[in-house]
Amino acid sequence: MSGFSSHPGKHGMSLHRNGAALITGASSGIGAAYAERLARRGYDLTLVARNRRRLDALAARISDETGRGVEVLQADLGNKEGLARVETALKQDASLTMLVNNARVGALMRLTYAAAVVFAARGHGAIINIPSVAAIAFVLTFSQSLHHEFGDKGVRVQVVLPGATSTAVMRVGEMVDAALAGLDLGELVTIPSLPHDA
Repeated sequence: MSGFSSHPGKHGMSLHRNGAALITGASSGIGAAYAERLARRGYDLTLVARNRRRLDALAARISDETGRGVEVLQADLGNKEGLARVETALKQDASLTMLVNNARVGALMRLTYAAAVVFAARGHGAIINIPSVAAIAFVLTFSQSLHHEFGDKGVRVQVVLPGATSTAVMRVGEMVDAALAGLDLGELVTIPSLPHDA
């Protein structure tokens, strides 16, 4: 079983205005917030997570609200088969222009590098890495290295350091809005929970 299902949106299969974004860890929290925000920006989506029921519910809601095409790919990135399925999707789906990598470190590295190679071959694409607190230093160094290797090939790399998200400091949706604003500005590193000077 491939683990794929599709929610074409209320207007049938949607046109790829911005292309499509593949989002890991998409069934809740930061990943779900990215899915909602990117669909509103005109991206079609491929949502990846282990929980098929949550993925299907989120996909249906986003598709109904935005009219974007949303595919679901159920995969456990902690095992080789799940990781390989997502790598294959990155390599074979020509509509993909963005990877939002909200996965554990080993999967994050493999998927990031797979996407970077594909996006560089096409001459454009964006990769957003969201590390766990324990992996911040490693993912930051890894992403800076990718930026130097692929930046002149049309691949934008961003590391988002969520900090105190989901607390009184900043809600998840606000964090994603701030992170996407940082991406629009071309930031390599975005720390959206830092307070702005009044």
